[in-house]
Amino acid sequence: MAEADPNFGGERTDETTAGRRPLRKRLLTYVAGAVLIGGVGFGAWYALVGSHYVSTDNAYVGADTASVTPMVAAQVAAVAVADTQAVRKGDTLVRLDDSDARIALAQAEADLAKVRRQYGQTSATSAALAAQVQARNADIARARAQLVSAEADYERARVDLARRQRLAPNGAVSGEELTAATNSFSSARANLELARAGIAQASSTRGAAAGELAANDALISGTTAATAPEVLAAQARLAQARLDLERTVIRAPIDGVITRRNVQVGQRVAPGAQLMLIVPVGQLYVDANFKEGQLAKVKIGQAVTLKSDLYGGDVEYHGKVVGLSGGTGSSFALIPAQNATGNWIKVVQRLPVRVALDPKELQAHPLRVGLSMDAEIDISRN
Repeated sequence: MAEADPNFGGERTDETTAGRRPLRKRLLTYVAGAVLIGGVGFGAWYALVGSHYVSTDNAYVGADTASVTPMVAAQVAAVAVADTQAVRKGDTLVRLDDSDARIALAQAEADLAKVRRQYGQTSATSAALAAQVQARNADIARARAQLVSAEADYERARVDLARRQRLAPNGAVSGEELTAATNSFSSARANLELARAGIAQASSTRGAAAGELAANDALISGTTAATAPEVLAAQARLAQARLDLERTVIRAPIDGVITRRNVQVGQRVAPGAQLMLIVPVGQLYVDANFKEGQLAKVKIGQAVTLKSDLYGGDVEYHGKVVGLSGGTGSSFALIPAQNATGNWIKVVQRLPVRVALDPKELQAHPLRVGLSMDAEIDISRN
């Protein structure tokens, strides 16, 4: 039995302590019950709802930007846009000095006209060469007739000379007659050789004319003034000159917003130099970087709910998974991590997941490249 304390009332204190013990036990029981109920509730929520979603706040807006570059070298004559300006496909962005392009176009047009005339001249030459071949045939026929005549004269002179040579020993033919007959025979023989040479020359001339005709016909055979190779080549150069002239006006390839404009009037630009970028704000996507342990059930086509820091939780975007990257960001770094040194600490890796956004929602609440997003994937649907 406890001793009484005249100053503090010891017996009453023991009774109070004994009374508080059941209260403390009940409170601990309530707390344990609440924790148990909370754990069961969380487990039930995770089993029914939470396990069906994976989320991350490591997500950013991206876009396939269009790079505006010139196709010809020229001096910048005018710049029609500025940074942050919205443009439509086909709008004029930059005008280049087209003086050189116009001169090149005029030269190409002149070259085409010249080639067409040359083709016409070649066609006319074929007709002239064909006439020359016919003329050479006539020359051959005339040479052959002369050969027949020369052969007849030669035979007559030979017979006449032979007769006088037989009569000369008897004195029936004077020496003068014999000399004249000999000279006539020699002249007839020379004329015969000349006639034979004339046939050979006429045949050679005809062969040369036929060769020229064949060579000329080879240039135009199977072609017309529209299909000749020289004409087609000149037409191609003309088309290139026209294209170069058109390219002095640089137009927007897509709808979007101008960014990183770095071109000024008077600057001379070269083909391929980047003048500006166009961001297609109506065709944005989100790259959500999920931890590797969250990706086991992520599939292409799953629904994604997103929120932007720009608008807060009041605005939700709805998209779908369209692809998973082929590797983590660190694996494609300029200097990839090397874990073979022995000083290795495991770091949880993240893999970019591409999420396509609804164009109508983007139009209602525009986003910009690089903005932060929260992404939640519904993995309950495969």
